[in-house]
Amino acid sequence: MGTETSHTVLLINLNTNARTTAMMTDLAAAGLAPHGLEVIGLTAAAGPALITDPTALAESRQHVRRAALDYLVGPGGGTVAAVIVAAIGDPGREQLSEELAVPVFGIGQGSIHAASRGNRRFGMAASTPLLAASLARLVAAHGKSEFFTGVRLTASEPLVLAADPEQQYRELAAAVGESTALDGAEALIIAGGPLSATALRLAQTTRAEIIQPVPSACGLLLETLGRK
Repeated sequence: MGTETSHTVLLINLNTNARTTAMMTDLAAAGLAPHGLEVIGLTAAAGPALITDPTALAESRQHVRRAALDYLVGPGGGTVAAVIVAAIGDPGREQLSEELAVPVFGIGQGSIHAASRGNRRFGMAASTPLLAASLARLVAAHGKSEFFTGVRLTASEPLVLAADPEQQYRELAAAVGESTALDGAEALIIAGGPLSATALRLAQTTRAEIIQPVPSACGLLLETLGRK
């Protein structure tokens, strides 16, 4: 871990959408490459194109495990320094952490770590209403419920927004505004790996403190590996 030979980070996308994997891999590489880490993006071999409900989230645990183990037993396995589970609910992260000799990070874990820094109040903006309870449980699992202002949702369903990036941006911006103005959130997690491009845009165009899941996981990874 953290040696010259361990220079690869696996980013596993649990949505079976290779374009989303490429987007998140590029975003992670922007943060990790300057620290000597190469990012390899892996797409789940099975499951939905977009995780939108608790059943799909739970089922994806087996897919993240399979993707990680298959790579680690291959020719590049010896270079792996860490694994990132790139699904906001962090499915399978804890189990994989117990099984692997390298650290495993989740984009949900990284986001909560970054958003709650200094015990500030934080919320989430999301497009997946069926996952709102799962996100709240993830916050509780990290002991940050007292600082959590809740999940604000987009008006449209996630698949509709996935097909229209401009509408996705407008509706998430509205959810961010509600969370800050009505809930008193000081930081906002854009809750979804496939929302990464919009999260980056919101960080550049809104006054709110936007927490981007993939960069947040990368930041926690660098802290843990002592590379930051």
